[in-house]
Parts: sequence; structure tokens; C-alpha cells
Amino acid sequence: MKNPPAVFSSLWKPSGIRAVSLPILVVITVFIAAQGCTRRSVAPVPAPSPSSSSTPYEKPSARTASPPRPTPPGTGPAPGSTAPKPARTDVVAEKCLIASNGHQTVTHEVGPLETVWRLSRVYDVSEEAIYAANNLRSGTPIHVGQKLIIPNASGMRNVIALYPSTRWKYIVVHHTATDIGKAALIDRSHQDRGFWYGLGYHFLIDNGTLGKGDGQIEVAPRWVRQQSGAHCKAGGMNERAIGVALVGNFNEELPTSAQMDSLTYLLRTLCSHYGISPQCVVGHRDVDGAATDCPGKRFPWASTRRCLVSP
Repeated sequence: MKNPPAVFSSLWKPSGIRAVSLPILVVITVFIAAQGCTRRSVAPVPAPSPSSSSTPYEKPSARTASPPRPTPPGTGPAPGSTAPKPARTDVVAEKCLIASNGHQTVTHEVGPLETVWRLSRVYDVSEEAIYAANNLRSGTPIHVGQKLIIPNASGMRNVIALYPSTRWKYIVVHHTATDIGKAALIDRSHQDRGFWYGLGYHFLIDNGTLGKGDGQIEVAPRWVRQQSGAHCKAGGMNERAIGVALVGNFNEELPTSAQMDSLTYLLRTLCSHYGISPQCVVGHRDVDGAATDCPGKRFPWASTRRCLVSP
């Protein structure tokens, strides 16, 4: 198991879970899970007006600027337009990854399609405070790779937006087959390999390398936009399966315990919301026609399936 990055080990020591409050109109339920604070809230996003210039990445005022990408012939938006707009968020599920007894100022590197709205949820800091700490006007787009100061962060939380959809019937689990990784790096790598719209997975679970938290769930643009994946052609899974990847080479090593905790939480959340049976959570190698060892020969499937079926 890899040690967590210095920024987390030095600033946040998991010595307790701090209660977090949300506005009454937003919260549907708040409950405490045995492994950390978990909450699930309704977060409706109004459809933008035709004249609006903002793009609603989960919330109209929280935007990430990204350059237009070319459109594959015969698919996607019309030629010359940008990538599809993000989908409307109905529910947000959250669970503590790292808790702190106090408040710390941290530096966060923006990932693909990440937003100030998301960062405010991840660190329990208001959007206005984040804009002010970085000398930005409210609503200013942020960019992949940009370093943002997050003032008075109370910890780190995994935030999963859940969208209304009937298309998702399976979840396919992958490994990156690399020792290190993060969404921004893999997004660029997938673009270089010719993947339309970059990062082919819907979610990436980090292993504590390259400045990301051990067990941190990065939400990919394909999930925010509710696009088809680019992670498993076999069985038509790109169109009907949610792609979840863990950073690591599990032919050589095991996932970290933090990665497995986050994977279990993510899989349970997705299965519950979309009515996906635990039997429909499969490894890439288990899909008919897939010639691969992914997610690795040492991936702990037995314990994963026990967690999925246990109460």
C-alpha cells in the first residue's frame, strides 16, 4: 500500500469525522456511515435559458474552461461545435475521505471539467471563499492544471453527482496498469491515443500519487456529460456500462485499502441509484470478447462482491 501524499498526511490526520451542514432546502437526508460521514442530497439544476452564456457543469455558476475538441464523423454534436454539454444533476452523494479536527488551507490542482461548485463540496468551503482566495471574480472559469488555494478546508470528501438515466445496466471495473496516475494525466494520454473527448472512464480512483488523495474519486467529463465511455468495446459496454478505473497495476500489487473503501462506496451508490444488480458489476476481462487481464490477476474480486451483497 502506498503512503498518502504529503499534503494530506501533514495537514489532515483522520482522527474524527466533523459534522457537516447543508442548507435545509438542499438536504434530503443526512446519515453517518461506519466508515465516515456520508450524505445524499437533492441538487436540482435548472435548465439554462437559450440566451445564457454559462454552461451548467452541475451548477450554472461553476464552470471549467476547456478547449473545444474535434467531433468524430457522424457522432456527437454538429461539426465545429464543442463537446456535449453536461447533464442535469438530480442527486449528489458524498462521503468523507479525509477528516480533520481543524481547518487547513490547501492547494488543489484542477482536473478535467472540475468546477468550483464541486471543490466547494469536496472541501466544505463556500464558492465565494474559493474565488476570493484566488483573486477571481465569481463565475470565472477555471482550467485543467490550474492551482487553486482552498482556504479553511475541513477535510476532503468524495462527491458523486447522480443523473436521471435508464441507460446504465452494468459497471465495468478497470485498472490503469500504471504505478501512478491522475485524471488530468490519463485524460491527456487518452487524447493522444485518439479517444474522442479524452479520458475514457467515467470515474477514476486515485492511489495517492501525483498529489491526489489515496482513495480520492475523480469524476470524469464523460460522467458529467453522461456520455458513452471509451473503456470497453466488447459487449457494447461503452454504451451501457459505467467505466470505473483504479490507478495501479493489479497484476503486480493489490489496490490500497483506501481505494477499495472508495470503490465499494462508489459501486454501492451507483448500483442503488441505477438499479444495477451486483452480478452486473464485472471486470473488463470478464466481458465476452475482451482479451485482457484488466483489472489485474490480483484484484480482490471475492471481497468486492461480498461488500456489494452485504447489508
